Amino acid sequence: MNELLKLSRWGPPLVGNSVRLDSPSDPNLFAYFFFYEFHLFDAIETGKLVLGNWDWEWVIGKGETSAHIHAESLKLEVEATHDGAELVLEIMNDSDHDWPSIASLVPCFHAGNPRSPSGINPLFQDVDRTHSWFYGENGLEQLKQPRELHFNHDCRSAIMASDPARERERCFFEKKDWPTSERDIHGGIMIRESNDGRYVMGIGWDAFLLAQAHNPMNCMHLSIKVGPLQRGEKKAIRGRIYLFEGSKEDCLRQFEADFA
Repeated sequence: MNELLKLSRWGPPLVGNSVRLDSPSDPNLFAYFFFYEFHLFDAIETGKLVLGNWDWEWVIGKGETSAHIHAESLKLEVEATHDGAELVLEIMNDSDHDWPSIASLVPCFHAGNPRSPSGINPLFQDVDRTHSWFYGENGLEQLKQPRELHFNHDCRSAIMASDPARERERCFFEKKDWPTSERDIHGGIMIRESNDGRYVMGIGWDAFLLAQAHNPMNCMHLSIKVGPLQRGEKKAIRGRIYLFEGSKEDCLRQFEADFA
């Protein structure tokens, strides 16, 4: 089926700047993209872990197949496809400091806020944590532990070096009860299958820092690596949302084709 997904604003408390993606013909296929929840490592604002901007206003395009956020320092474009959406983030460093290589933003990809049951998609909640995956050293690996962090293997040393006062083998994220995994992420994709195995949702970026899941909203976090970026410079980063009937293997194959 080649019909485009529909996009709309969704604004319950705590996720007021989410865009909702819906299949026009299958009521089981819907999910939400929240941009963005955290700054990491001096991206935009100084600090290793700082709450993001929750005030962006999504503008939905004619036909409900496009959406965007336009601000002075960034522009995010979302274009619906038949199996998800294409994302392009254009960002400029207009802060008073250069951003390091590991500077990142953390969007949230989720299936509804459990505190707002009317908007929840129960098929993608993964409450038993058996249907969520990241791309590890040897392919897809299960994201089992709640809040566990999986670092981009190319960035692990820089992340750990950013906290010289840490205890041995610990990272500052653990102070927030986000344990550090020894299993690194090797590709910028996170995938979740529905509880019945019929559907899949996923998110990918061509520049990423870490993967994490199973927070209070049963969500998935794949951070966008926006650094290094000097003051006054800008860059564009491609992303992709997947939402279709199929398996995690189908989603991985599509991701590999999209980001080849």
